[in-house]
Amino acid sequence: QVQLVESGGGQVQPGGSLRLSCEVSGMSTDWYNIGWFRQIPGKEREAVSYIRTTSGTKWYEDSVKGRFTISRDNEKKSIHLQMNNLTPEDTALYYCALDIATYHPSSRADRYEYWGQGTPVTVAA
Repeated sequence: QVQLVESGGGQVQPGGSLRLSCEVSGMSTDWYNIGWFRQIPGKEREAVSYIRTTSGTKWYEDSVKGRFTISRDNEKKSIHLQMNNLTPEDTALYYCALDIATYHPSSRADRYEYWGQGTPVTVAA
């Protein structure tokens, strides 16, 4: 059974940093895409970054470019999202998601088959 477990969320002041982690288990292959999404109440879930584990192909949503960095540890089957220079607009519940069915990663939430439970990020003074 595929499971994704996020960790690393918390509360920080504006300008601060957090490092989110997504631990993947139950996968019989290393060929998949991982996306990081965030959601605030009343709004749709939005993609902030994704990575293909084999090629290392990465993408960032415009508002996080230059501040967020996605990375992978294939040996440990974990994906990290380093978030720097956080702003209150980054406050959300952050999810990691896994897509095994498609070769090219996507920012569309409906492309991802497996989801973690989410980790909260709050940026406030």
